[in-house]
Amino acid sequence: MRVAQRGSAKGARACTVAEGHVERSEDARHIDTLAGIPWGRFALAAGIVLCGLSGIARAQVSPAETLLIQHAIGPRVEALTILGGDFGLSDGEFHTTEVPGSRATVAVDTNVDKFGGDGEVGSPRPLGTLHIAWQPLVQGNIGYLQSRTQLPEAQFGGAVNEFRTLAVEFGGGVRLWTTDRLSFAPTVMVLYGHTDDDYSVSSLPGPSSVTQLRELGLIDWSIETWSLRPALNVQYVLPVSSMIFTFSSDAVGFFTHGFGRSNIHLLVGGNAGFVTNKIDLDIPLGVELFGRELHTGGYLSRTDLLGDLRQGLDVQHLNELHGRLVLKFPKPYWGMQWIGLGASYLWGTHIEGWTVGADVQFFF
Repeated sequence: MRVAQRGSAKGARACTVAEGHVERSEDARHIDTLAGIPWGRFALAAGIVLCGLSGIARAQVSPAETLLIQHAIGPRVEALTILGGDFGLSDGEFHTTEVPGSRATVAVDTNVDKFGGDGEVGSPRPLGTLHIAWQPLVQGNIGYLQSRTQLPEAQFGGAVNEFRTLAVEFGGGVRLWTTDRLSFAPTVMVLYGHTDDDYSVSSLPGPSSVTQLRELGLIDWSIETWSLRPALNVQYVLPVSSMIFTFSSDAVGFFTHGFGRSNIHLLVGGNAGFVTNKIDLDIPLGVELFGRELHTGGYLSRTDLLGDLRQGLDVQHLNELHGRLVLKFPKPYWGMQWIGLGASYLWGTHIEGWTVGADVQFFF
């Protein structure tokens, strides 16, 4: 069982999110004047929401503006819950200092901590009289995301917005081996998330408009979500001399429902997903340390985001190049098959960064 521990021993990841565009109806196009930012541009966290709210907090909010902002909040909450709670996406520290298209410099800091992973239990066992072997598979993750956006005092009255998401994910399935190299693993998980939004401002004209925003469920709210997460993993293991190549594909879906809303106007719920294709390589170095053999290797992966996850983060795909150096135990030691260090460089649509953490693989 492999457990990701980047949340407990990670480096900083600097990320930049660029702009995207969506089509808007005629009655909503005038919102482009709000703080100079179209609502189609999604920053990772609440930067664009905050900029938009800061612009409209100086006047009454029209029904068209309210509906557009509500429809932007929903996908972002869903996306941040998945980012913060799913073990299939990397954690780390995100930072950006400007919302594209804005006339003001904006600081957005997002931190994601996770502890979790997945893995098979025991060795493959025959499935009746079929020429198929099977293993139970368990999965789980605990994650916490905190995103803080601060706007300049001069332009926006020192407005500060903070998202906080606590997420727990668990489930499992079975790995079916059709040969000693090819396997399929259907799984089902449940992802629970609790998200709070806090909005504060030191000095801003029109406090009644801020009250209106709060009553409309645009700021200072909380909501709980649960997501059903069906997935399918396909894996092929190819030994080459002493090296082991592992080719895998994961198709993951999320069907999300919001409940426990602090404001009846909150609109959260929808569908999301991602598809990850990965090539992993394990290389024994023939060198021992503390009586254990050193292995190196890593993986190259591409993840394509779908639905509300793609819209809420404004990221279409994400690539990851991961390297590791580990001590491998000939027999499980305290349940560990190997332990060491790993590092990743990530890049993709409007995003790039890196992370460093522990690389641990368990076997039960």
